[in-house]
Amino acid sequence: MSGGWLNALGVVCTLGLGKAAVAEALFAGDAGGLRPEPGWIPGRAPPLGAVRAPLPAIPAALAATRDNRCNRLLLAAAREIEPELRAAVARYGRARVGVVVGTSTGGIEEATHGVAHRRREGAWPADWRYAHQELGAPAEFLAEWLGVDGPCYGLSTACTSGARALASAQRLLDLDLCDAVLCGGADTLARLPINGFHALEAMDDAPCRPFSRHRRGINIGEAAALFLLTRERGPVRLLGAGASSDAHHMSSPDPEGAGAIAAMRAALAQAGLDAAQVDYLNLHGTATELNDRMESRAVAAVFPRGVPCSSTKALTGHTLAAAGALEAAFCWLSLADGAHRLPPHVWDGAADPELPPLAFTRVGDTLAPGPRRLMSNSFAFGGNNACLILGDAA
Repeated sequence: MSGGWLNALGVVCTLGLGKAAVAEALFAGDAGGLRPEPGWIPGRAPPLGAVRAPLPAIPAALAATRDNRCNRLLLAAAREIEPELRAAVARYGRARVGVVVGTSTGGIEEATHGVAHRRREGAWPADWRYAHQELGAPAEFLAEWLGVDGPCYGLSTACTSGARALASAQRLLDLDLCDAVLCGGADTLARLPINGFHALEAMDDAPCRPFSRHRRGINIGEAAALFLLTRERGPVRLLGAGASSDAHHMSSPDPEGAGAIAAMRAALAQAGLDAAQVDYLNLHGTATELNDRMESRAVAAVFPRGVPCSSTKALTGHTLAAAGALEAAFCWLSLADGAHRLPPHVWDGAADPELPPLAFTRVGDTLAPGPRRLMSNSFAFGGNNACLILGDAA
């Protein structure tokens, strides 16, 4: 079994800024962060999971080239664990600390404003920076801010990007290319993806209802979640990661979940676990008709005896490339929580009779005494699938 220890977590999403605020809202099942937001789609105000907490300013030395909302979200998450990050650099050296970040929108909202300005005025705005929309730019920003020279790159596999960043970081440790990796995912609210999902008729005008017979689509959110992954024993271990690419369809999943099943089983194999040893599953659970149907079938195939599970997208919205890292963060919070509380499944309770039944968690549910093993699923356009398994130190 390979893997490393997730020694520190910094997180920001619509649930709050920092681990304490996010955990309080998460375990209470607080869906109040999903609010109608006008101005993104003409004539509509869909519920969106915006981060409303003030975000830190980009340091002056980097502001001229790196100031965008995606980087401010990342900086908010990184500052929560800055002492641990600086200590890792001092211990291992700049060349042995890597950065891997998953994103799909990055600074595309700033780029969109720049294009609109050029169409109106005939010239780019003075602060226009093409680099804002480069998919490797968020990782480069963090490396510059932290002052490290190890492997540094971005991943963009749509909604599995954040999960794949953790798996990639694990490989950097296994290959002895790094002693520590700052890894995770970030995406922001942006007109391009919001209007894209609207054009696909994949967005719900009401708060989303994962796995309900009344589900009508996703809500979109924004977030950043960052981990410090090392070989040093810590509170939570990355036990296994599995990935697959079934390439069934550009936007629709394989109806029987073959790729999802393969990813879950690959993660179990790397972790050296049987499905019965998993104590909780964070579902991808987007509340779209096809994804929820596929995932419920895949989960029933891998966990024939059932497993406590929930989709947390009813609390945060679908944070796109950040989702895999954010939902791994929720598993981290459960493992590190003194009461070992589980994220509840928030929905209307209207089960879809066409879906295999799932064992949804409720507010107040907790993990049994350890060792504890938690799984998180992420699925994406193009048949891209990823699965992570986290465990405690027991």
